[in-house]
Amino acid sequence: MADFRPTEYDIYSVKSGKHFADENWPLEAPGESGTLIRADYAVKQLTDRGEEAGLFRYADWLPVNRKIEGSASPVTYKSEKLAEELGLENLYITFNGWWPEKGAKMGTCSFKETEAYTIVSRMKPTPEKKQVIVVSSAGNTARAFARVCSDNKIPLVLCVPEDNLEALWFSREIDKDYVKVFATEKGSDYTDAINLGNTLCKIEGYVAEGGAKNIARRDGMGTTALSAVTTIGKIPDLYFQAVGSGTGAIAAWEANLRLLEDGRYGKNKMRLMVSQNAPFLPIYDAWKAGSRDLLKFDEDEARKQAGLIAAKVLSNRKPPYSIYGGLFDALTDTKGDVIAVTNEAAAEAGKIFEELEGIDINPAAQIATASLIQAVKNGMVKKEEVIMLNITGGGEKRIREERKIFSLKADFVFKIDASFETVKEVADRIF
Repeated sequence: MADFRPTEYDIYSVKSGKHFADENWPLEAPGESGTLIRADYAVKQLTDRGEEAGLFRYADWLPVNRKIEGSASPVTYKSEKLAEELGLENLYITFNGWWPEKGAKMGTCSFKETEAYTIVSRMKPTPEKKQVIVVSSAGNTARAFARVCSDNKIPLVLCVPEDNLEALWFSREIDKDYVKVFATEKGSDYTDAINLGNTLCKIEGYVAEGGAKNIARRDGMGTTALSAVTTIGKIPDLYFQAVGSGTGAIAAWEANLRLLEDGRYGKNKMRLMVSQNAPFLPIYDAWKAGSRDLLKFDEDEARKQAGLIAAKVLSNRKPPYSIYGGLFDALTDTKGDVIAVTNEAAAEAGKIFEELEGIDINPAAQIATASLIQAVKNGMVKKEEVIMLNITGGGEKRIREERKIFSLKADFVFKIDASFETVKEVADRIF
């Protein structure tokens, strides 16, 4: 980012259209609720700044306020062997992970790096007061934030289920002076980690990363679509991705809308074909029921289902599905659909992908690949359609073979029902 400069943008409410400045880390529109906000960038035609700029090659459409080092961008290429296996003429794979021969250099092997670098770059430094980022995660997001905050010496607390701590692996050591880990007890899930993070953010000096409400998270994730479109030269017909929160799919939709305004890549909207890992199917169940609201479910049963799925990162019980501008609206606007995939189908898809494309992919990416295979078998895809398959993570087996691996352990483990006082007592002495 040798030519770094802050991006020019303001923010608007998706529901009312009212514009306002990006001041004091807004996650909602002033005086409004139940709606996402979006960035409105001054530059309407995207300039690709090249591979050497990392993720910030797409900085025109990222809310960048400070320079952050070490990022890598998604890589898109046209599939040959998997495409031939499936009888598809225009299958493009957007790969996020570690595959140096393809130019893919995300050392955490996850597209969560796209959001981590963008969110941190959106934050304006405040040396006069404590500013600790709080991130709740089932694993991949935590790994990405730990990497960027460690490398750039930015205080961070990760809230992660204790059962998911094995996901906190790294190919380089993490600076524990800047990165702390709070875990929720065994048997808890991602939503419990979110609740712990929300409690922590009630304490002065601790700042919520913001989840799907953060414009930087969504626009960072949207770079996967920007990678695909600028490589292909047109907006794809279909977009396949596995979802837990659905934020990545919302981001792809929003990037698509900006590309329509750009005017150089076609006039179509990608059909969002998102997938979930059975038996944990809150988004699938609501969509198939034609419901804007998530269906009611027993929380203990939901935790049990979340424990059964192979792709633990997809276990969000409170996704931004119903909110105005959220996943329901994205699926409706693009005439999309939701596909359920079993652990067995995902594992088989992972083997097929590795055999044909030559790289291992993570469980969520296996779900997405399996959903594409099912869609082809069910006649939901035409062989000539331009398809983007978002491989949200891959190369972990490869990087583990090539590098020494380091792990993070919990600094403190909390009960699911930990009180505010308990959390505050720990937080006051952790930084």
